[in-house]
Amino acid sequence: MNKRQALRLMGWTGLAAAAGLGLAACSENKPSFNAVDITGADYAKGFSLTDAEGKQRTLADFKGKVVVMFFGYAQCPDVCPTTMTEMAQVKQQLGSDGNKLQVVFVTVDPERDTPEVMKAYMSAFDPAFVALIPTPEQLAALAKDYKVYYKKVEGKTPTSYSMDHSAASFVYDTEGRLRLYARYGAGVPAMVSDVKMLLKSS
Repeated sequence: MNKRQALRLMGWTGLAAAAGLGLAACSENKPSFNAVDITGADYAKGFSLTDAEGKQRTLADFKGKVVVMFFGYAQCPDVCPTTMTEMAQVKQQLGSDGNKLQVVFVTVDPERDTPEVMKAYMSAFDPAFVALIPTPEQLAALAKDYKVYYKKVEGKTPTSYSMDHSAASFVYDTEGRLRLYARYGAGVPAMVSDVKMLLKSS
């Protein structure tokens, strides 16, 4: 190998090393979320639904905030109240950044979850939480878009039915981009950490 070839080899080796360091740096800087990172997913891109006050709401209304969206119903005995209680705790633990978190609750039981019911239900956790009440047709379309499951389970009387439904939450960053799929039961500290990272990266 002559001198020119040796210098060329050294140059390529240096570039490869620099590229390797660059890749390592990128990997180290990528947020390590507790929830499932679904950034770039081609679904669940937004909504246009009526809230409990009768106002039309879209994801764009909450720009500048991290949005946590959950599907449930007011008469749910366990998953829904647990999730809403935890989200109230998350907001509290965020301190001054709590006002940069918006919880959105979409009912899968529009038949019983009237505006009055939803107002009272949200107030039990945090009055700033927004409840959305789709029509049955809107709910079916939204569930398809968000890939969520819901099904009516008949009870002893026509009004005592329950609803089976998906229990995860969808998390959007401050620009309204879908970022995380948070499974039920992950806990308050995990969500607090993820929300902080999304706020920091905005």
